[in-house]
Parts: sequence; structure tokens; C-alpha cells
Amino acid sequence: MIRALTGFSTRNPWKVITFWVLLGIGLGLVGQALVYRVTESQLGDFLPEKYDSAAALKVAEDKFGIKPDANTVTMLVKRADGRPLGAADEQRAEAAAAALGKLRVTMPKSDDAPDLLTKDHSQTPKMGTVVLAPAGEVAPGAFAPRRSFMLFSISFSGNANDPGLQNVFKEFRSTASGMYEQGGLRSGFTGGLADVVDSRDAEKTTSTVAGALTIGLIVLLNVLVFRSALAALLPLLAVSLVGGAAAGAVVGTALLTGITLDPSTPQLISVVLLGIGVDYFLFLLFRFRERLRAQSEREAREIVGEVTGRVGSAITSAALTIVAAFATLGLAGFGQFRVLGPAVAISVMVMLLASLTFMPALLAVTGRRMFWPSGTLKRAPREGSAGRFGDIVARRPLAVMAGAIVLLGALAAGMAGMKMDYGTGSGGSNTSAAATAAEISRTLPAGVSDPTEVYVTSGDGRALDRHGVDVLVKALGRTQGVGQVTPVAYDKAGDAARIGLYLTADPQSQQARDLVSGPVRATVAAHVPAGAEAHVGGTAAIFADISAAVSEDLQLVFPVAAALIALILLVLLRSALAPVVLMVSVGLGFAATLGASALLFQHVRGEAGVNFTLPLVLFLFVVALGTDYNILMSDRIREEMERPGPARAAVARAVRHTAPAVATAGLVLAGSFGSLAVNPAPSTQQIGFATALGILLSAFVLSVALVPALAALLGRSLWWPVRPGRTARQPSAYEPGRRAGETGPAAVPYDRAGTN
Repeated sequence: MIRALTGFSTRNPWKVITFWVLLGIGLGLVGQALVYRVTESQLGDFLPEKYDSAAALKVAEDKFGIKPDANTVTMLVKRADGRPLGAADEQRAEAAAAALGKLRVTMPKSDDAPDLLTKDHSQTPKMGTVVLAPAGEVAPGAFAPRRSFMLFSISFSGNANDPGLQNVFKEFRSTASGMYEQGGLRSGFTGGLADVVDSRDAEKTTSTVAGALTIGLIVLLNVLVFRSALAALLPLLAVSLVGGAAAGAVVGTALLTGITLDPSTPQLISVVLLGIGVDYFLFLLFRFRERLRAQSEREAREIVGEVTGRVGSAITSAALTIVAAFATLGLAGFGQFRVLGPAVAISVMVMLLASLTFMPALLAVTGRRMFWPSGTLKRAPREGSAGRFGDIVARRPLAVMAGAIVLLGALAAGMAGMKMDYGTGSGGSNTSAAATAAEISRTLPAGVSDPTEVYVTSGDGRALDRHGVDVLVKALGRTQGVGQVTPVAYDKAGDAARIGLYLTADPQSQQARDLVSGPVRATVAAHVPAGAEAHVGGTAAIFADISAAVSEDLQLVFPVAAALIALILLVLLRSALAPVVLMVSVGLGFAATLGASALLFQHVRGEAGVNFTLPLVLFLFVVALGTDYNILMSDRIREEMERPGPARAAVARAVRHTAPAVATAGLVLAGSFGSLAVNPAPSTQQIGFATALGILLSAFVLSVALVPALAALLGRSLWWPVRPGRTARQPSAYEPGRRAGETGPAAVPYDRAGTN
């Protein structure tokens, strides 16, 4: 099937190119316009119903009408001169709040997407107070000590990551600021949507620069390697086009199935596709150039068909490894993981199809012009560092293996004492939202702008025992870490109550999660009214439950993903021993990467720990993507061992021909992920750094050094029970060591012609 696809593409290149251009542009535009309709910014909605905070969210929606997509912002109002608020100031502040509560904010038009595909977020935000007054009620705001400021709450409906809703908030913020300035007052906004908007604005320049540097790195590497402008730019253009098609496919699938994606998923997918897409194109380019040099008399299109047929098998296996690894996330309980798996799997399958059709078609059309104006096709290449290192691996495999294991083991030692960090800090510490939050926390409990909520419901639908609820409120007021308890709000039927808790700790901190999962929930369980149910919700509670869900998922996903990857390797390599060698090597790479991340972020930078998603993200990306390079190297080692001659000579040839492709691809993929390391959000920084490091270790330590060294030590026994090269055979016109038209065995079983 692989050769049929590649053969059709090389015979009908213009049809295939036209198809992908139209598909990429069409799906890319649709995906960009509709992506925010299938993303969910509330992490609590990804939790299974069995968790306490998920049950609290359901009660909040059913009994109090709090929509799942509600985004609450805290508004601070104070005198512009910093003096305490007087009675007249209070009246002006309340009057302005009442007017804002009736204001309909029209969403500004955007040129980024067609109006027909853009969701209209125009709305009248709901004004309330931080004491949890019923939705829509306009009541006096909470005063800080010495009446230094007042606080109001504003609720916006929609996806906080949708630029349309962000523009609505900006319009509201501008209007509110103007209204208060007229009365000599100043307003500030923090929490939820305000944090997202300010953080995105703050990181916009950084993200743009990082993206430009990543593209520049890829172009520069390709120019240095191929000395051709076309070979440097065409892979990027092709991958960008395919990335648009993949994004549209993911969004379309989500719309059809009704699933929602985490807001970080589209960005993560774009990074993955850029990296692996350029990698797959590079694999084809290196082998294509090698064949053009060895068989200069043959037609380029014929060589393209043979190259893509051979390399296509390795690319398919590598892509299926990623798909299988991420497919296991479908077993996860935490919804953020469960939807990430299918999204990445669909994207990689689209890129795989493009690698077997679109990329061969481009090579068939360009032919030798792909490497113009470089003259390297007309002369024999020099041996280069890859050839010299291949000789070292062949002569001293034990020393190379020991050096690689020592390096990986030293980095893996950093896992000692490693902790998980469930924080969600945006990294925008210099934003106006962060400054407003700091101003509030200096005089009020840290949780004022993001309260923990306790919901009490009667089990039989009857009215709640209000005396029992009051007992619970008093008990919560005496609970460790609770700075203030707000008045109880009952629903219309009187069978549900909502109690707000202002914790003394930052709601997004580990301390807050410990308070909620410990003293707060213990108090609720001990004092819940007879016959009633109680659930604890809010940011701290949600992340306390997420930590439990992630721990369960890691225990399930890790072994299942490893088993699937091993099965794919078993089928690809047709060996019982080789898959074990590769899995052990990528396991060492995973441990080394995680250990190095813990050393840097937890022990050197003093952060609370490594981000809670990092182990799973690293396992999937480093193991799955790292296996790509191992597959490419192992496939070439087996191919070389099928030729007569010593096994170590075959390993040296494989390293000489494959190491440049692996090294270049590794640098490209690491650069792609490394662009995330400059993101202001600490969690994204960790993922970017760790994944980039893991890819570099996989490419330069595992694939180029450790795996070839083990292959040199084990020889053809590595492929037991079907050992290659047991008998001499006639090499095909496709093999190194012979020219087109020649017959007989290759003249030199281990030539030292050089690197490609």
C-alpha cells in the first residue's frame, strides 16, 4: 500500500500537489475560524463526574444557573488620589456599577476570520459582588479595610481563549475605566479572563520573536546541510500547508463528535506537526540526495519512487508509533488528556498521508533542481564527522555505550526528590491584572478574587435544614486556612445552598490545594447537615482533584503505551531482541530528560516542582518521537546488514549515511519545541525545555550513539530469530556501493566514501 501511494504520487505529481494545496488552504481557514468553538477553557469540565469538584460544578449549574463557560472577573474601584472612599465615592461607584450591569457590549469586528464563521460574543456582562450575591444582582461591593477600595464581580460568558470574547472584555474594561475616571475614581481588573487577556498581550511579542527564530533555525539548518534555497524553504511551506489541513481535520472531527479540546491543544499540535513534518521531509531529502549521487545516470523521478517506497516504510512505522502512543490517552480519566490523544493522532495521520503523497510529488516535480545551486551532486562527498563517528562506534562500541549510559544515568539522578506542581500561573507577573491582584491580597485574604465554594443540597429535594447549614458555616469559619466565610446564598427552591470561602493562600498554590483536600473537605464531611450532600468546588478544589486523576492516568497510560510501541517495533523490525533494545534505550532517555528537568526547575530555579503534565507529555513525545529516530537508524542498520560483510562495518555505514539526517531532524524538532521555552507561562516553559532536551538526547545520544553501539556489540544476533545477511546476494540498483547498470556484488562491502 505504501509503495502504491508513493508510486501514484510520483506518476501524477501535479494532481497530488493541487489536491493538497486546496485541502490545506480550505481546511486551514475553516479550522482557524472554528477552533474556539471546540475548545474549553474551564479545566474542571475535563474531570470525571466521580470527583467532588466536578459534582460541585454540576450543582452550580443546575441550582444556581452558573454557566460552565462563565468567566468571572474581579473589578477593584478606588480613588485616583489613593485616599479612602467617602460616602459620595461609594454612591458614584455603585451608580457606575449599576449602569455597567445594563450595558450591552458589542464585539468588535475582526479581520482574522469571515463573519459567517465567527461566533458573536456580544453580551451584557452580569454584575455582582465578591460576597456571592445572586447572579445579575447589583449590590454594594465589598470594602477593604479603611475603605481603601471596593470590589465588584463581573461575569462574562464564553471561551476565555477566544479572541472575540477577549475583545468584548477589552471594550468593557475601557468603558468602565472611562466611567470611573469621570468621578475621580480608578478601576482595575484581575482574575480569570483579565489574567488571560493581559498575559496574552504581554507574551505576544515574545511568541512572535520565538516563532520567527524557530523558522529561521529550520531554514538555516537546511541551507547549511543542503546548500540550496529550495531545499531550505520548500519543506517549511509544505509542512505549513499540511498543518493547516490537519488543524482543520481536528476541528472538524471535534465538531462532528461533540468533544471539546483544551486551549493548549492547537498550539501543541502546530508545534508537533512542524517538527515531525520537517523531519519526515528531511528523511526523504537525505536519502534522495544519496541516491542521486550514487546513480547519477538514472532519471530523478524513478529514484524518487524507490526512495519514498523504502523510506516510506520507516516513516509509516514512526508515525504509527506516535499515533499508538497518543491513542492510549483515550483510556485516561482526565478529559484534557483524553481529548489530546485523538487530536494528536488525527494530526499525525494527516501528516503521514502527506509524507507518502504530497512530499514525493514535490520531489518528483523538482528532481535535481531541489538541490540547486549546490554542486554536491556532481562530486563525491567527504567523509565528514558522521563517517568518523561511525568508525569509532564500529571499533569501540563498548566505550560508546558506556559513555552514553553514564550521561543518561547522571541526568536521571535528578528524579530523586522530584515533586509535581499543579500550579497554573500564567507568568504575567508584570501585567496590570497581576498588580491588581497583589493590591487586593495586601489587605484581604488571597482567595477573595477566586473563592472556594461549598455547595450543599438536600438528598430528597426538600428544603434544606438552615440551622444545619449555619452550623457548617460556623465550622468552616474556624477551619485552618479559611480567612473569611461569605453569607449563605440559597436557590429559589431552598433545597441548595452556596457558601463562599476566602482562603488565606493563593487559590492556585499547592498550599491552597492542601487546605481544600485536607481541612476544608474534612470539616465539610464532619458537619454536613443530616440527609444532605455537600461538595467543595473552586480552583483549588479542581486542581486537587486533577492531581488525583493524573496520578491514576499515569499508572494506566504508561504501560499500555509502552506495550503498543513495543508491538509496532516487533512488527517493523521482525525481531524479538531489537524492540527490547530500543525500548530500554528510550526508557533511559525519558528518565534522563525528566531528571534534568527536575534538576533545573525544582532544584536550581527553586520552583515548586515539575508541571503535573510533564511526565506524561515527555513520555509520549520523547518515547514516541525519539523512537522515530531509532526506527530510522535501526532500519538502515538492518538494510546494511543484509549486505555481505562484517556486522560492525554495516553499523559504521548506517551511522555514516543516517546520522546527518537524524542530527538535522533532531535539531529542527528540538528547535520547534524549544520555542515554547520562552513562553511566560512556567508550565509551558517546562514543557518546551524538557521536550527539546529529550529530542536532542534521543537524536544525538540514543539514535546516533547508544543504539548503533549496541548493534555493533550484538551483531546480526540483534535481529534474532530472522538474522539478515546470512548469505551473499546480488545487491539491487538501489543499494549503496554500485552504479546503475552494474552487475555483481558491491565491490567494497565497507566503503569509506563519506557522508551524504
